Amino acid sequence: MKKSNSNIFWTWLISLTVGFMVALPLTQRLYSNQNNPYAIIESKFKVMNQILYYVNQLYYDDVDMEALMDGAFKGIMDQLDPHSMFISSKDQKNIDEMFRGEFQGIGIEFDILNEYITVIAPVIGGPSEAAGIQAGDWIIKIDEKNARGIDREDVYKLLRGKKGTRVDLKIGRIGSEPFDVTIIRDDIPLYSVRASVMLNDRTGYLWLTRFSTKSGPEVRRSIKKLLNQGMDRMILDLRNNSGGILDQAVEVANIFIAEKDTIVYTKGKYKDAEEVFIASPSKGNDEFSVIVVLNRGSASASEIVAGAIQDLDRGLVVGETSFGKGLVQRQAGLSDGSAIRITIAQYYTPSGRVIQRPFDKNNYNDYYREIYEDDREEKLDSLKKLRPPYLTRKGRTVYLSLIHI
Repeated sequence: MKKSNSNIFWTWLISLTVGFMVALPLTQRLYSNQNNPYAIIESKFKVMNQILYYVNQLYYDDVDMEALMDGAFKGIMDQLDPHSMFISSKDQKNIDEMFRGEFQGIGIEFDILNEYITVIAPVIGGPSEAAGIQAGDWIIKIDEKNARGIDREDVYKLLRGKKGTRVDLKIGRIGSEPFDVTIIRDDIPLYSVRASVMLNDRTGYLWLTRFSTKSGPEVRRSIKKLLNQGMDRMILDLRNNSGGILDQAVEVANIFIAEKDTIVYTKGKYKDAEEVFIASPSKGNDEFSVIVVLNRGSASASEIVAGAIQDLDRGLVVGETSFGKGLVQRQAGLSDGSAIRITIAQYYTPSGRVIQRPFDKNNYNDYYREIYEDDREEKLDSLKKLRPPYLTRKGRTVYLSLIHI
């Protein structure tokens, strides 16, 4: 911003601050009196105003104030936990698209970790999965350009594109030398049920890859079809299902539970964040046995479904230890089309187990990296005796994380 615009900018900044200060007393009740956070907020607003004034007046070059402020908002949310976040207006449009339908690109769920695009999970059935991309991989180069320090907006610009176009990537992977991959962009399928087939005369198999707006109805239709083909036992595959919408997780879990019992409950700082989700017997079906398959990429909504089935003795859970994402986020839209996603509570399984695994607020990179360590299962097994046991409804012992026995 040039110096000729400084008076306009400073007038705008004062107006913005006054608006904040007028609004704050109305919402003061949201804050605890502990350590007088309202006074801290008021003091820090003054400091922020000073910083922005000096940046505007003294910085040697033009400044993108929108990007600067978005970075500050992101920093605020990063101080809370690994899953609270600020979402810019441009990023929010892309997220909305993810839950609505199809788009064209390479098909990965990602986060920016240690300045690199890190794959949380390849989209099942997408071109990245077909090319061998794995959860935990990180992108070093995109079309020969260094991808370190890339922002989310540029990720979408560079990796999405028209069907049939190519993108050349250099991939990093734990335990391997960096390697090159060429991916041909394609339609990215966003259906929840990837496969629903009979493996033999009795065994049905359902592969659920995500929890989006229509997951419950999709699963219900698929199970009905399998039952009509003679299914009396089922494998529910939730591997690499990183979660999604809470209501859909509850609806899917309820399909398997024909008794009035708790599916999941939440606890938070405020009472309005505390909820208990109860199964409706009329929506459940217990006429077939079920085995749930998880791996380290199974998170959040997947863990809610698996935890309910395990704790209520509706079925068995097998595979690897799941991700351990058990924080409840509430999204709040902001005036410019951006949003914050803020943790308001924790998930608990019916037996009282906390799904969320521990994290270090000063090192979120390790929180994600440890998921992909080759010896993760051995480390967790060695700590099994230190974890408190919980009992299922029928008295079977289960442990704090979704360890499978």
